Amino acid sequence: MPEQRNRVRVETARQVDTAPGRPAESPLLASRLTPAVPPEPVVARPRLLRRLDEGSAGPVTLIAAPAGWGKTTLLASWVRLGGAAPDVEPGAVVPDSGDLSVPPEARPVPAWLSVEVGDDGDRLWAYLAAALRSATGSAEDGPLPDRPPRPEQLEVLAATLAAADRPVLLVLDDLHRVADPAALTGLEFLLRHAEQRLRLVIGARAGLHLPLHRLRLAGELTEIGPDELAFTDDEVADLLTAHAAALPAAAVHQLRDRTGGWPAALRIAALAVRGQPDPERWVGQFGGDQPEIAGYLHEEVLPALDPAEEDLLRRTAIVDTVCADLAEALTGRADAGPALAALAGTGGLLHREDTRPPWYRCEPLLADLLRADLARLPPDELHDLHGRAADWYAEDGRPADGLRHALAAGRWDLAGDLFVAHWPELTRYDRDPVHAPAPMTPPAEVIRADPEVALACAAERAYAGDLPAASSHLRSAADHAAGLPVPRRDRFLRLVTALEVSVARLSGDPAEVRAAAARLLRTRPAGATPTRMPDSAPSGAASSAPTTGGGGATDDADLRAFTGTALGLVELADGALPAPRFVRARAAAREAGRPRTELVGASRAALLLAVRGELRAAEQAARDALGMPPCRGWSCRLDCAYSYLALALVAQLRDQPEEAAANLALAGPALGIVGGWIAGLETDAGDDWPAAAADEPVAATVAALCRAKLHRDSGDPAAGQRLLVRAREALADRPSATELAGLLRAAEAELRAERGDLDAARDLLVGASEPVLAVAAAKVELLAGDAAAAGRALPGWQSPAATSWPLPVRLDAGLLDALLAERAGDGRRAGRILEQVLDLAGPQGCRRVFTRAEPPVRDLLAAHLDAGTAHFALVSDLVRGAGRSTARPAVEPRDTLDEPLTERELTILRYLQSILSNVEIASELSLSVNTVKTHVRNIYRKLDATRRREAVRRARELRLI
Repeated sequence: MPEQRNRVRVETARQVDTAPGRPAESPLLASRLTPAVPPEPVVARPRLLRRLDEGSAGPVTLIAAPAGWGKTTLLASWVRLGGAAPDVEPGAVVPDSGDLSVPPEARPVPAWLSVEVGDDGDRLWAYLAAALRSATGSAEDGPLPDRPPRPEQLEVLAATLAAADRPVLLVLDDLHRVADPAALTGLEFLLRHAEQRLRLVIGARAGLHLPLHRLRLAGELTEIGPDELAFTDDEVADLLTAHAAALPAAAVHQLRDRTGGWPAALRIAALAVRGQPDPERWVGQFGGDQPEIAGYLHEEVLPALDPAEEDLLRRTAIVDTVCADLAEALTGRADAGPALAALAGTGGLLHREDTRPPWYRCEPLLADLLRADLARLPPDELHDLHGRAADWYAEDGRPADGLRHALAAGRWDLAGDLFVAHWPELTRYDRDPVHAPAPMTPPAEVIRADPEVALACAAERAYAGDLPAASSHLRSAADHAAGLPVPRRDRFLRLVTALEVSVARLSGDPAEVRAAAARLLRTRPAGATPTRMPDSAPSGAASSAPTTGGGGATDDADLRAFTGTALGLVELADGALPAPRFVRARAAAREAGRPRTELVGASRAALLLAVRGELRAAEQAARDALGMPPCRGWSCRLDCAYSYLALALVAQLRDQPEEAAANLALAGPALGIVGGWIAGLETDAGDDWPAAAADEPVAATVAALCRAKLHRDSGDPAAGQRLLVRAREALADRPSATELAGLLRAAEAELRAERGDLDAARDLLVGASEPVLAVAAAKVELLAGDAAAAGRALPGWQSPAATSWPLPVRLDAGLLDALLAERAGDGRRAGRILEQVLDLAGPQGCRRVFTRAEPPVRDLLAAHLDAGTAHFALVSDLVRGAGRSTARPAVEPRDTLDEPLTERELTILRYLQSILSNVEIASELSLSVNTVKTHVRNIYRKLDATRRREAVRRARELRLI
């Protein structure tokens, strides 16, 4: 902005008229009327520059965040670049000049003002007048008041702005420093009456005296907050590179997680990590207790809060997430709810989770600092806080959190009672880390009098992931079993065995899980309903568990729910599909009143029922599961992912691709997929693979199956085929995943056959005996035009044994049978078979088998409609939708490249089809991020492309990928 800076120099020499009582000759500082020069290097962030471009087309754009979130740096970078982002490469260093600016005549005239502490109305308007004069070219004696304007002056100024040739873009940095609401009244008037010729871009923290609610309601406010200002993984890598601080991709992601993407902390880390002998280890230990971070928080962030807000944050930092009721219990404040909302809103210090009622989570580094402050409290005060938390969690039905705080408070009686009453709920079912330091060890006399307290300690440590400590507490507890009276001893040993199941499952020892579960089930009350154990479960394992049980129906339901869930999770991790086990475990958990265990059963049962084709039951179970976590405040992202995957599969089988894609996107984050599952439908994604595949093979495989079909439906079967191959390879070492692997082979064979690769499709199905593979073989032969071979391959789908097949397989087989009968000239038989298929499909709403089938299916349905059917409405709808195909014709290459791609560039080009970031591509190929970026630039140049999507499209046209 050279033109603006020249004008500002003129203003510097000018003096302003003084108000009564103000010293004469008050100078204006040019530095306040010029974009600040941020500390070098500054990394360009095109996504935010584009957001500012878009927002500045409207009346008000507000960047609101606490100190250190890069508000001033972003605004200065944007203004220095002339407000244009499209041609700025991610990671480019912003120059300290206006050379990259868009021509002035094409954009609003910019003006800048940095607000300082102590600016009253007179001083603010003196600078506003100078800034607006620099933008409009008004004379010194023009209609620009240099003190809070009178109404008639505002009207003249509004008329002047409205008549200007170009709008004025006024950037106000740190506007929260204006403490007098009256000082901003004139700005509000100008916004309303300057006929949209004045646009404000504001950087502020909290406490802004502008009518934000009115602007928001009118759709005239663009807001950019901490969630958008937070650095992404790629931006973190760019910042580290600019500071000559190299880190592997995994450490980059870890640093981003530890900082929450907070720019100030990342800059501090980038400066500090360069001198570290082991940068990865240093990143793992990086936290809010680092002197530089703690100093910044104490000097810049916390002073902006009033003492009551700071006390609220400090007291609530004793828990990981907080809601209004819990905050009230911890602080005694009746207004805790509004205070939390304010700190999460304009304050930006809390992250509000999308739950009802709302739960809040403190930014990671600030939470570290606040917990360090808590640790310095007197022990009695700290124990009181933990005790308040324990009582609230116990009352709210969250025993795991209650147990942790009861032990931290030294409330041994409460800890023991919570464990005995809620032991089935005190095991971990998710992978989210638990940041919980080990509580104090109970005194020996407490353990002797109440050895259940040692079991409570074991359960807490197992939940926190400290399995060696959990095993140590278990051994300590077992030493005291012999001295207990018989009824209590039996219960005690049963609880020991339950903990052994949990520890074995969390340590990844499926054989010990089965053995311990078998021992636990032998303690069930006499006359209880038998529970089926896996065939591999040991029958005579030695154990201290009692061989006869006590207790009543609730104890029995607890045992069935707990062991069923544990065994189901073990089988699921092996790639099996134990739907009945999860259905029974869920029912038992509901009977026993164990909502956390019920959530696990409902979410897993939902997905497995959807695979079976029981769509109505799957949808209900998924919605039940999704309805539970928001009101509990649990960490249950994985449970939600299973539920969303179930809904995605249900939607896909009902031929609702948009709904399927949306639910796959919702499932993505818990499976470690950056950017969501549906990127391939909007960009050119390829064979990306979820990070959770090793731990959750069933979820990952079902997601791959769904996404492969979405690729096929969108006209890109090659991408779907690549994804299926990757999924099948991931299951190669899982002998229990036979059924899952069969689904993948069948889907891959069908895609290969549709693409004309019949030999490869047949090779995949050679020697197949499973129904899903036999049906796929029949489909392949029918596509090849060999109806006789298709008939020989087709299994008997109406036999009694076929009732156990998944419904989609039966429907495929029945429809093929009808098509073969029609081709053989037996129309009446084809009609009878089709009616039977409709009888099966109708109640579940399965439509895809008809609507995405080959064109002859539409003719068969139309003929059936004419002949008469009990499913008239359904068939009419299917006739309209059947035979749809979005497959695109092959594109012949238009020309060849002047400069061929190298082998490394071709490799990276294949990765560009995926949604992997440059950081993740670098990690996959064991290259530096800079090397990958260099190759990407070369690829763009050789393909004459400017963006990833364009490069991939061009490469496909040339058949390079």
